[in-house]
Amino acid sequence: MLYALMIYERPSDFERRDPAAADSVIGAWRSYFRAVSDAGIYVGGNALDIPDNATTVRLRDDKRQIQDGPYANTKEQLGGVMVLELPSLDEALEWAAGCPAASYGAVEVRPVSTSTDERVTGERQQW
Repeated sequence: MLYALMIYERPSDFERRDPAAADSVIGAWRSYFRAVSDAGIYVGGNALDIPDNATTVRLRDDKRQIQDGPYANTKEQLGGVMVLELPSLDEALEWAAGCPAASYGAVEVRPVSTSTDERVTGERQQW
């Protein structure tokens, strides 16, 4: 089963991605990525740019509404997504707990709905 690990961070956490940031932050992420890759469970994912560079689109009464910034004004913003293929939610929760962001932000674990892909595209999607 596919699980999305959605990584939420505070605005100050995005600053830690700077190349001049402490090597321990980058080192923790490199180790985690190596672990999920070596385990053969990594399907895909990526970090997202800072929330200030987001643009939100809504369609209301057939009119497009554009908002600079993220959808929600919250203390934590979506900072990235990683998709893992694992046999159970329990294993997904174990990997989420090992994610570096779990120690300073939050990691939401959610099953990926492959049935929706099939209904929309008419084809079974393969990762």
